[in-house]
Order: sequence, then C-alpha cells, then structure tokens
Amino acid sequence: MTCDEVMAELEKLGTAQTKKTYLRHGAREPFFGVKIGDMKAIQKRIKTDHALALALYDTGNSDAMYFAGLIAEPPKMTKAALQKWVKSATWYMLSEFTTAWVAAESRFGFELAAEWIDSPKEAVAAAGWSTYSGLVALTPDESLDLKLLEKLLDRVKAKIATASNRVRYTMNGFVIAVGGYVAPLTSKAKAIAKAIGTVHVEMGDTACKVPEAVGYIAKMEAMGKIGVKRKTVRC
Repeated sequence: MTCDEVMAELEKLGTAQTKKTYLRHGAREPFFGVKIGDMKAIQKRIKTDHALALALYDTGNSDAMYFAGLIAEPPKMTKAALQKWVKSATWYMLSEFTTAWVAAESRFGFELAAEWIDSPKEAVAAAGWSTYSGLVALTPDESLDLKLLEKLLDRVKAKIATASNRVRYTMNGFVIAVGGYVAPLTSKAKAIAKAIGTVHVEMGDTACKVPEAVGYIAKMEAMGKIGVKRKTVRC
C-alpha cells in the first residue's frame, strides 16, 4: 500500500467519538480518531513496511504516526530517525508508546533511553523511561546491566516527587516493569514501589488512573509472570 492509500483508509475509519476521546487525553490535530483495534485490520494486510512507516510518521497525522509504529521494522531504524520521531511526537501515545516501543526493539534502545531521560523536555524524558520499561521487558536478565537498573530505581525514588507530570507516570511504569520482568530485582523494585507510594499524575478530563506499583507487581507474582519476557512491546 502507498502512504496515500493508508491515509485514505485511516480517514474512513475515524469517528467523531474516538476523536473526542483522544482530545481529552491530549491528542493534537491533525488526526482522524481511529481506534487502535481498527488499525489492526490494515496492519494485518501490510504486516511490515519500513519505508511506508517512515512516510506515515512524516505526515504529522497522529493516527498515521501511531500506525507507523505498528508496521515499522525496528532493526532498520536509525538513531537519527528515532530522534526525529521523539521530537515530532505531539502527545503521550506517540512519545511513550509508539516511539518508545520502536526504540526499545531497535539497536539503539539503551543508548537513547539513557540520553532521553535526562532531557529537559517532558515528552522526551517520558519517552526515555518508557523505552527502559520496554527494554527490561524484552531483554534476557543475563544481558541486562543490573547495577544500572538499580541506580535507575534509586533515581526514581529520589526524583519522582518533583518530576514533571508524564515523567512521574513513566517512572512509575519503569518500577513496575523492573519488578515484573527482571526477577533478580523484583524485591528491590517492590521496596521502591512501597517507598514512592501513590503516584499522583494529572490525567486530564479522563477516568484513567495511575497503576499502583506495589499491587501491580504483586498481581504479576500471583500470575506466575515474574521474569517472563515479551517477544514484542508493540501493540
């Protein structure tokens, strides 16, 4: 499919209600308001098409940008392309989901996550923490730098209270990810989760809530999911 053909299909799938919902969550124009589930039918036909993904992201249309992440081929992503994606992301679904997921599955995940979390820009820093969350979910424990992850957990404990809004959200998500996916650090993550307690994040005019880290990790333990890695973080 061409970029124009995908855009035409996305436009047909857009609804006023979904657009209204996304606006409440912080989406910015232009976009059609396409449910993620409805995108999957197009994704199933295309599977992957990296050049098309890059072209769709460059449209600046939020639906197309999210869809780009679904059909991209992360091993083919360049560092420059990932930097462009994170800088172009207009709201959290693009910075914390699309860009972070693709970055985590690329060759540059650890390098960019480390760089991004130090950014003064909220969206970029949040993308960095989300990238780290994706990385620990994908990477075998023996290939992880556990000392680095411990330092990052300590950083969350020390900085989360004064971090910007979406950075607080993604820091909390990082604690959950480490606790759930990195078995040698589950106890450490649980202690950090208990120490930071309830994390308050402004979620706008939505019913969304911040996941409670202690309870979330406990739920993964009860399900026998601790340390079970994922094949992909994109969804």
